[in-house]
Amino acid sequence: MSGPANRPGRVVVFDLDDTLYLERSYARSGLAAVASWARAELGLEQFFERAWNEFEHGDRSRVFDRSLAALGRAADPATIAAMIEVYRQHRPAIALAADAEDWLCTASGDLGLALISDGFHAAQSRKVEALGLAARGFAPIVLTDSWGRDFWKPHPRAFELVEQLFAVPTERIAYVADNPGKDFVTPRRRGWRTVQILRPERIHHIEPPQSDHAADRSITSFAELNAALAQLSRAE
Repeated sequence: MSGPANRPGRVVVFDLDDTLYLERSYARSGLAAVASWARAELGLEQFFERAWNEFEHGDRSRVFDRSLAALGRAADPATIAAMIEVYRQHRPAIALAADAEDWLCTASGDLGLALISDGFHAAQSRKVEALGLAARGFAPIVLTDSWGRDFWKPHPRAFELVEQLFAVPTERIAYVADNPGKDFVTPRRRGWRTVQILRPERIHHIEPPQSDHAADRSITSFAELNAALAQLSRAE
C-alpha cells in the first residue's frame, strides 16, 4: 500500500459510500446486474423493477427474498447466495457526486488526499476503480476489509496507518465521512478533525450513539467543505 509522494501540510481523508458518491447509485447498478443474471439463469423478467421498488420502499436487508417471492420464485439459500455474489462482484456504473468532483478538481495541490473505507473488499475495490480515485491522487487507499472484518471502523489500524504514512501532526488531518455510528469516534480520540456530510439522498440516517461519536462539523455538500476545514484549522 503506497503512501504520498511528498509530505503535505494538511491531509483530508475521506470515507467512500455516501461521501464521495451516492451509495444508492451503487445499489441500482448492483440490482441491474442481478436482474440480468436472474433473466439469464432463472428466466425472470421484471426483477429489476421489483427489486428497486423494494430497495426504495421496503426492508433493504431482504430485497432479493421479497422480490423473488413477488415474482413467484422460491427464495432458496443457493439462489440468494448466487445473487449476493453477483451483486458484490459486479463492475459498478457509478460516478463521483457532482460536488465531490468539483471539490477535487479545485483542491489545493499541497493537500494530501487519502481514503479509509469499510465494506466487502471485492465490492469496495471495484468502486474505487470505477471512481478513478488512485488517478485523482488518493494515496493511501485503505480498504479495511483487506485485514478482515475485525479491522473495520472504529478499529484504529487504518487511522494509524494514515498517520504513519503522512507523518504530520494529527490536528492537521481531517476525516470526512457520513456515519456517526463508527466513523468519527476513533479519529477524534487521536486528535484528528472530523466533518460529517449529510447528503439529502443518503441511504442511512444515523444519530450518533453518544456525544464522542459526533463529528466536529456537519455539512450537506462539499461546497461547504472548505469553510468547515478552515473553521477547524482556526480552532487549533
